[in-house]
Amino acid sequence: MRTMGKPKEGRIRVAIEKLQPELSCGRFPIKRIAGETVVVEADVFADGHDAVQAHLLWKREGAGAWQRVAMEPLGNDRWRAEFPVDQVGRYLYTVSGAVDHFASWRNDLKKRIAAGQEISIDLQAGALLLEGAASSASGQDAAKLKGWAAALRRAPAVGESGALTLAFQEEIEETLERCSGLAPVTLYERELGVAVDRERAGFSAWYELFPRSWAAVPGRHGTLRDVAARLDYVSEMGFDVLYLPPIHPVGRSFRKGKNNTIHAAAGEPGSPWAIGSREGGHTAIHPELGTFADFEYLVNRARKLGLEVALDIAFQCSPDHPWVTEHPESFKHRADGSIQYAENPPKKYQDIYPLDFESSNWRGLWDELKSVFSFWIEKGVSIFRVDNPHTKAFAFWEWAISGLKAEHPEVIFLAEAFTRPRVMERLAKLGFSQSYTYFTWRNTKEELTEYMRELTQTQLKEYFRPNFWPNTPDILAEALQRGGLPAFRSRLVLAATLTANYGIYGGAFELGENRPFAPGSEEYLNSEKYEIKSWDLDAPGSLRPLITSLNRARRENPSLQSNGTLHFHSIGNANLLCYSKRAIVPGEEDNVILAVVNLDPFGVQSGWVDLDLEKLGLEADEAFEADDLLANRRYAWRGAINYVELRPQEFSAHLFRIRKSISKT
Repeated sequence: MRTMGKPKEGRIRVAIEKLQPELSCGRFPIKRIAGETVVVEADVFADGHDAVQAHLLWKREGAGAWQRVAMEPLGNDRWRAEFPVDQVGRYLYTVSGAVDHFASWRNDLKKRIAAGQEISIDLQAGALLLEGAASSASGQDAAKLKGWAAALRRAPAVGESGALTLAFQEEIEETLERCSGLAPVTLYERELGVAVDRERAGFSAWYELFPRSWAAVPGRHGTLRDVAARLDYVSEMGFDVLYLPPIHPVGRSFRKGKNNTIHAAAGEPGSPWAIGSREGGHTAIHPELGTFADFEYLVNRARKLGLEVALDIAFQCSPDHPWVTEHPESFKHRADGSIQYAENPPKKYQDIYPLDFESSNWRGLWDELKSVFSFWIEKGVSIFRVDNPHTKAFAFWEWAISGLKAEHPEVIFLAEAFTRPRVMERLAKLGFSQSYTYFTWRNTKEELTEYMRELTQTQLKEYFRPNFWPNTPDILAEALQRGGLPAFRSRLVLAATLTANYGIYGGAFELGENRPFAPGSEEYLNSEKYEIKSWDLDAPGSLRPLITSLNRARRENPSLQSNGTLHFHSIGNANLLCYSKRAIVPGEEDNVILAVVNLDPFGVQSGWVDLDLEKLGLEADEAFEADDLLANRRYAWRGAINYVELRPQEFSAHLFRIRKSISKT
């Protein structure tokens, strides 16, 4: 049996356990948005029957002194406190605990007086405790403590009731709180971190478009200037992030043709993800898209319209990329010496060379890749969607993201990693601000409810920020293929209201593009990844009005700007999903949104919602107003049980703003 030596300080009697939130034993920071608070709980207890004091300690990383907040007891040795994170950057926090000898003395004194026991010696003991505290205090606090100690020594002359009143003055407790403790302090074994991002990391609406398809003249290769000229279309729908697939030169060797055919016909543009040609690589712009001056113009015009430009960073190369000849050691080689192209059997991507993160020159590779981000940050980009980060080394992402955010704390990274759960979670812990999710494949009421509870009620809520996409250029979900526009509408409402971050692959989505390449395939027929499209953005039946209404509702209702208050309500129909979000607005009525979504794109669905009134801030049998923000209709409801009916060819969802005050109009 292993024997233990004596500790340096054997008088420390307090234990601290089960501190939350904490990720991987403190290995990774939790995440917050500037302006939020961090609520911390811990078990803090001591041997015996003495009272315990617990404190939450916090500070901005790099600051000298800790801020100290007294924790409130929750019962059963559990304690809680919170602290604000007002600035972007990193914060630290931990918990301390100590035996509270003065509180223990007061508790015993009260019991002795109630039992009618003699207390003169006890009063002298209390005076000694206050004198001991005074010796480590200064100024006015020291003087007060000495005065109270003297009063306790005189207390028998004024009677026991006076002694009790004196001992339990709140001011004594407040003064002792400011002074150093009366007993050795236990510090939690680790300092924990908080990564604080700006608001857009927690609340954003993304619109993805291929610039080459946005020419005013159909069939012509679009430019960055063309996108800038038509940017009002995106802005007026209420999006705040304009996401562009790779804008770099496209390789010519093994260029893919229409519908991912092996050989491209003359004039076919190839895939933007086959990056690099003689015109340059990851820090170049495709000549047909324009120049860096055009890019700067687009970024500035977007900013004026309330949009930020997000760039796709795909760390892979076409065979024509300059890195292939300059750094051949950065790529995997086959047994015959040729460079290995990308494969995901049975799929083959002959137009793409993956990078080798086990390269002998991995240090140089890391530096080169990090410099790509730095280059575009200098060009005004502060949001990046990273393609397939799960196929690159974990250690690289932790190093690169931490370094970039130390220099540019405003930068946001979205991980496009449709992969295994543990891998997705690891990438979020390593520093990715947002993450793609499995939303695309969660369709039933049970699947959606279970998945959202996992995202919002487990430890994932501390670091994994979901970004819901009903479609992407790579994924045409089966639900959209089968359900047509009603399915597009319901999936849009779910994406935009279940989570605070969402996005759509534009053009294809609002126009209801749902033709698969083949039965059972999630690839689009005539995919925009391999050809220039021409979207009729003014076509009848476009979902543009619904998208605009949803984004307006998101901006105007704080409850839709976070995920923490999501709550599901009972409704007796498996095809109807009912949920709410609630935000406390100082000086105003709580902002409460209630959604009811028809998951059946083919049939009329109805049912009686059984509302959890407490979650909505309502009393039993209270009358209230349900104002539908999508249909511009108002309903007078009362109590928990209310009727809903949704016809998918008209409306796939209700989005109610719940108001206690009934409008007279």
